[in-house]
Amino acid sequence: HPVEPRAAVVAKAGAAIPTRGGETLLGVLHVPAGPGPHPVVVLLHGFPGTERNFDLAQALRRAGYAALVFHYRGSWGVGGCWSWRHVLDDAASVVAAVREVTFSAAHWLDPLRLVVVGHSLGGFAALMTAATDPTITAVASVAGFDFGKAATASRGDPAVRSAHVEAFDSELLPLRGTSGEALVAEMEAAGQAWSLARLGPRLADRPVLLIGTGRDPVTPAEVHHLPLVEA
Repeated sequence: HPVEPRAAVVAKAGAAIPTRGGETLLGVLHVPAGPGPHPVVVLLHGFPGTERNFDLAQALRRAGYAALVFHYRGSWGVGGCWSWRHVLDDAASVVAAVREVTFSAAHWLDPLRLVVVGHSLGGFAALMTAATDPTITAVASVAGFDFGKAATASRGDPAVRSAHVEAFDSELLPLRGTSGEALVAEMEAAGQAWSLARLGPRLADRPVLLIGTGRDPVTPAEVHHLPLVEA
């Protein structure tokens, strides 16, 4: 089997996976050496995807894991509109596709050993995805962004809300169909349903790796990390 990563359309039964909005998701599948079947990691990148975490994918591949990296709809040339909800929906769609018999057999994957790993927004999406799918073997979050905490802060302070709108607006170049205002409004509407600490009971029976940060102004550990660790 090849040692170098292979480009692959995220496929189900030989066809591109449609999102719930009818779009097509594309990704890169990194396949390790050896006969397999390989455990597989779905790797979820952050907002807006300038950093795709291919370094993690290569490290995982060297350790014997297949690693799939993909773009969410509405970003980097993928059709559809960007939204936080679409990120969650797309993560669930890709997890289902990787487990599909034809896809897993074609790439020597073990669908029963599937892990979800994410960074920043992707960390949030990884934890949310694992919390709603108890068959996911394990989950890891690197500097996960707690949208529930951010929503509370945004609703409680107009200056904080304006800062969120401005920060999201500054990252829109590779995205389509959204705005900083729309993204903040969606976050506020979800509220505590997107609080990471609330996921604790649904994750407690599986291996969970939580990596917090001490110097990251976007996801300070005391706000975005420690409440989930305690939960």
